[in-house]
Amino acid sequence: MIDASKKITQAQQRLINGHCHDPFSVLGRHSAGKDGLVDIVVFAPHIETLTIGEAGEPMQRIENSDFFVWQGPDETMPAHYRLHAVDKTGHRFDFYDPYSFGVLIPEFDLSLFSKGHHWHIYRHLGAHPVTIDGINGVMFATWAPNAQRVSVVGDFNQWDGLRNPMRNRGSSGVWELFIPELEPGIVYKFELRNAASGEVLTKFDPYAQQAELRPKTASVVPVPPRHEWRDGLWVESRAKWDWMHAPVSIYEVHLGSWQLDDDGNFLNYRELARRLVDYLKPLGYTHVELLPITEHPLDASWGYQVTGYYAPTARFGTPDDLRYFVDYLHQHDIGVILDWVPAHFPKDEWALANFDGTPLYEHADPRLGEHKDWGTKIFNFGRNEVKNFLISSAIYWIEEFHIDGIRMDAVASMIYLDYSREPGEWLPNKYGGNENLEAIEFIKHLNSVMGEEFPGVLMIAEESTSWPQVSRPVYLGGLGFSMKWNMGWMHDTLNYMSKDPVHRHYHHNNLTFGMLYSFTENFVLPFSHDEVVHGKGSMISKMPGDRWQQFANLRLLYIYQYTYPGKKLMFMGGEIGQYEEWSETRPIAWSYLDHPEHAGIHKLVSDLNKVYRELPALHGDEFYSEGFAWIDCNDAAQSVIAFQRRYGADFVIVVLNFTPVVRQNYRIGVPEPGRYHEVFNSDSTYYGGSNTGNFDYLVSEPSPWMNLPHSLNMTLPPLGGLILKLET
Repeated sequence: MIDASKKITQAQQRLINGHCHDPFSVLGRHSAGKDGLVDIVVFAPHIETLTIGEAGEPMQRIENSDFFVWQGPDETMPAHYRLHAVDKTGHRFDFYDPYSFGVLIPEFDLSLFSKGHHWHIYRHLGAHPVTIDGINGVMFATWAPNAQRVSVVGDFNQWDGLRNPMRNRGSSGVWELFIPELEPGIVYKFELRNAASGEVLTKFDPYAQQAELRPKTASVVPVPPRHEWRDGLWVESRAKWDWMHAPVSIYEVHLGSWQLDDDGNFLNYRELARRLVDYLKPLGYTHVELLPITEHPLDASWGYQVTGYYAPTARFGTPDDLRYFVDYLHQHDIGVILDWVPAHFPKDEWALANFDGTPLYEHADPRLGEHKDWGTKIFNFGRNEVKNFLISSAIYWIEEFHIDGIRMDAVASMIYLDYSREPGEWLPNKYGGNENLEAIEFIKHLNSVMGEEFPGVLMIAEESTSWPQVSRPVYLGGLGFSMKWNMGWMHDTLNYMSKDPVHRHYHHNNLTFGMLYSFTENFVLPFSHDEVVHGKGSMISKMPGDRWQQFANLRLLYIYQYTYPGKKLMFMGGEIGQYEEWSETRPIAWSYLDHPEHAGIHKLVSDLNKVYRELPALHGDEFYSEGFAWIDCNDAAQSVIAFQRRYGADFVIVVLNFTPVVRQNYRIGVPEPGRYHEVFNSDSTYYGGSNTGNFDYLVSEPSPWMNLPHSLNMTLPPLGGLILKLET
């Protein structure tokens, strides 16, 4: 038998001190140096006695330590032996030794990860319930190349970092450990000791697929998915979807403040799904876009300071609840777009920042690694493992939750090294420029992978500058996004609409300038959450004039958005003309729908979605110059614009009057003779307007006008817009 009275070894002492780089060299089964004999070593603090195997053979305590050893013939002890413990309170329990299990992650996967090319690394890193050799448990793994020790801690080991140190996988920087008989749903973190400084940190798992509800900050071992998907036809058709020529109308939602329950609490994803479908189907939206539902600690960040890039926020339920949400919307023909934030992450000490005691996911130099405006860290896009972390995250949301699109937040902050920085606060690239070459390469790589792997899934950029070819293919020199938010059009339009109509003729250029660049990108026209917060006022409160004029202006603004080339996006509350600015602390003021003017806005948005979807001229060529032609863009004196929207031979005429003056006998040119019907009039009494317009139909006259062979003599409603269609 082994001499248990001998002193512990230096390696064992390092493990006790928390300095051991390779716990498997100390613990588990090892040759005893005698033919056929092995030593089995277990570190078991707070244990009074320990026996091993079915026969309950006693293990000997090494003197003055918490190490127990057994020596015997190798063949008499199974590969995964069971230990029987009695703690100092007399409590008895059994467990398998975690250090009897071999290497978990194949070298091939580690190699792919190190090169930045493992799209499914989330299936290996993090926490995963698995069965090994018939034994259930949880496999833990994380990337921490600058750690001297990494341990799994939780209630199951009294949060003691010495109890379950992990195996280091060499140059990959990955640490792993299988802990038998742990159950899904338990909470855990990683405890890391930095190799250089000795600093000990306790961290949320970067790859955690479930998290505790804030303000708690632990990771949760995910329960294996039980949801049975019923959206197969949707996913199959999405891959063949011609989104460039299809109507896309997006309702942007903050789930925490769209609606609450009767007690003022968050709704579950399942209840939100049912309520959203009941609300959005009559309104005619094709997609919802969710402000980030990746886990985040601070409600006031709206989800844009992410701590869990793989974890759906626990505010609204479990991952399976979210699967139900997406599935239910798909079954009712509504797509789901997710706001995703690869530009930056918060500094919370328990999360991603300084993960292994060094700037691991972020740049070390604050001139590259910090956004001072936001108080956040910037990802180091030059590290393969960091790029892999983010690309795998994007893929995870699509594969595991069937997400239909990703709207990438704050792209401008990624591609410019001097974004929101003064001279001396940033470092130029190797060519002396302000372009972040590593971030640009990451974006191109991500979009290339997404396009190849997930046809029909939209990649949308919130990019606020004139960076060229954001929504052009990578092989043509672009960034590879499907679409880009048209921030220039949005700012010009809202600036124009905020002017008193008597002054608008001085600002007519705001209506026409956007057409000079409208087809350089695949644009989305966004009236987003950012435009109704921080003192900017709600959509209705931006409008000038008395109450009647405010509502007329808002109706005019929306018909302008829906007839202008580009996909459509509106933030919740805009569709009812809510007067208050949005706040994440309160729900939308649904009582406004009891008032006729607000109900009129709601009806108008519903009908605009309907004509947008039903008239190919309004959506078929939104990204192509062939789909638009000015009829008159020069009538600044009367603040009127008129244009055609086309798709092949199909066309409509749009005329917009931005003054409260009724324009009688207003003549515009039209391309073909015949009878033109008003298919939409924003001044209709249905929407709360004055019902001024051209009833029944208009007959063209053979009088050339505005370089067109025929013309119409019409009445323009005050602060109103018309859509006219040729009778066929």
